[in-house]
Amino acid sequence: MLFSSHFRSAGMRLLIPLTIATLMLIALPFCTATLANYQNLLINIPYILFSVVIFLSQPFNQGRTGFVALIMLVAYTIIINQLQSPLTNDEIKLVFSLLAGLLPFNLLQVHIMPDKRLFSRFGALFSCFLLLQIGWAALVYHHFKDSDLSAWWEVYLFSYRNLSPLPLILLVLNLALTCSNASTILKRNHSSDQAVFICLLFSFLTFTFFHYPFISSVAFSIVALMLLINIISCSHELAFIDQLTEIPGRRALDNELKHLGRTFTLAMIDVDHFKKFNDKYGHETGDDVLKLVASLLKQIEGGGKAFRYGGEEFTILFKGKTIEQCLPLLEELREKIAKYKMIIRDHDNRPHSDHAGLKERGQRKKSKSVKVTVSIGVAENYIEHEPESVLKLADNALYEAKNAGRNCVHQADCY
Repeated sequence: MLFSSHFRSAGMRLLIPLTIATLMLIALPFCTATLANYQNLLINIPYILFSVVIFLSQPFNQGRTGFVALIMLVAYTIIINQLQSPLTNDEIKLVFSLLAGLLPFNLLQVHIMPDKRLFSRFGALFSCFLLLQIGWAALVYHHFKDSDLSAWWEVYLFSYRNLSPLPLILLVLNLALTCSNASTILKRNHSSDQAVFICLLFSFLTFTFFHYPFISSVAFSIVALMLLINIISCSHELAFIDQLTEIPGRRALDNELKHLGRTFTLAMIDVDHFKKFNDKYGHETGDDVLKLVASLLKQIEGGGKAFRYGGEEFTILFKGKTIEQCLPLLEELREKIAKYKMIIRDHDNRPHSDHAGLKERGQRKKSKSVKVTVSIGVAENYIEHEPESVLKLADNALYEAKNAGRNCVHQADCY
């Protein structure tokens, strides 16, 4: 799948934008003559793409992506309408500096915003907030436009022209904020974090290499395309990825079962005594068990792919494998889960802050640990060729494994 867990990892969410940004900077100087032939189209593409992102963010319930698209659309409009003269002009430099200073902070505030839709009361208030900033910037511009700002450019907003037209202080600020957001992706890896990072990265490059022809149109077009892909990726996650365990869910399994070859094996896995475990330790600890089991199921060898079937049940699909080839792999998986010691976390008495947690860490009593086991039923398409029938055979074998004492692997009777 295009939007597999590999592409949703924190590393890939950083690497892909960085790679595209690098390729853009390398290719842009060589494409100037070609781009000049399509100047009018190139200027208008970001308007179209950002508008599409804004409107798609509503039905796909991706409010934060819609907000960053709106911010970037406003920034691009200012660039096209106010920054098309040489930056040697003090008035143009003032607009350029104001935009380079305000844009990253507006993007970063998306992190602390509630996850509301853009076309809502909150979205209207946010739009008013952007208009107030534009009004304030306009007042600052009109106040200073006839003043001699040479002292400001020499002392506070000086730039190394051989490096970038962006004032050094704003260059460092934009770079620091972009790196800070990169660390946010590594820490929690939300899709909205990547959306903000993409905007920060490409706006930083736009301001840094503002002397490159067509840099703003190209960079902002790439941003809009990546935000569009981000929305599609998120919708895919909601539809096919189980939010608790972060492995593909039932819908993804149903989709995979429609595209199978001549040989396949299905295994049904059930967590033993899960209801009793939930009643004893609480639902949050029960969720931790499901996450643990899912993480171990993902490590299955032999090309097996794990899915959450529902509740405490999971499925593993082996394409092109016979049951004889899969049984040793499933037995090894069962043993790995059974030997894994899970630490029981006290969800009710957890510290309210990192500082409190650090203070209590050395004072806590020894944590409880438990072992979790699973029962596994397995079947292949040797007699029953329809995936649904094979799945039913594996489910029957699972119940036989339960009746046989649990924590074992049982193959379907027809074999």
